[in-house]
Amino acid sequence: MPSTPSPADAPPAASGQSSGDPRQPEPVPSRRELNKAATRQAITDAAMDLLRTRGPGNFTVEDIADAAGISRRTFFNYFGSTEAALASVTFGFLDTALQQFRLRPAGEPILESARAALVELADPMTVAPVAELYSLGQTNPQLNRSELEAWDHCTGQIIDAARERFALTAGGDIDELYLRALAGSIISCGKAALDVWFARRGGDLGPASLAALRQLLIDSMGLLGSGFASHSPATPSPDRH
Repeated sequence: MPSTPSPADAPPAASGQSSGDPRQPEPVPSRRELNKAATRQAITDAAMDLLRTRGPGNFTVEDIADAAGISRRTFFNYFGSTEAALASVTFGFLDTALQQFRLRPAGEPILESARAALVELADPMTVAPVAELYSLGQTNPQLNRSELEAWDHCTGQIIDAARERFALTAGGDIDELYLRALAGSIISCGKAALDVWFARRGGDLGPASLAALRQLLIDSMGLLGSGFASHSPATPSPDRH
């Protein structure tokens, strides 16, 4: 089955994001929406449990469906493959960060908003699922590729969020090159933070290690925001935790 996540595999955007002002509170979800979210989460949790116990590539869609207590057909209503179900962990984290971004003041610089959005994810445990999936993917090329594709797929969501911001403040033509270069840079910095964390911590999922990963993600946005002007590559910054 294909490992590349499709738009249908990504978590649905928050319903409040389609309003005229993306900073408005989101409507209360319906019972149907809550049930769908619970089923999606059950599938993801089952996939992660199987990944931990059996290892990458050693379980099927049927195994995930059985563990989640659903049918194979229901699984494919939500995800196109086992890899897509796992990649939803990364989608979920980035979607939460994007929701925080949309709550920032409209006049704030984009990169400062991105950094502040990560700061708002105050509990280091919020990065735990992403860190675990990234670590497990290092020993399996297919899973690692799917994880990287999930990050790349989220570039479009970042472009949309930035476009919403400029629509509120610029009032004129939006520079598509700027938007796409900015989104690609944000994604690249996020992946760089994970690479450095894994090199330093070896996939340790303890609280101190996860706090260090969260700080690396924040620092990567700070470096991007400063144009990398305030840091010497000869003196790598230590973990702050």
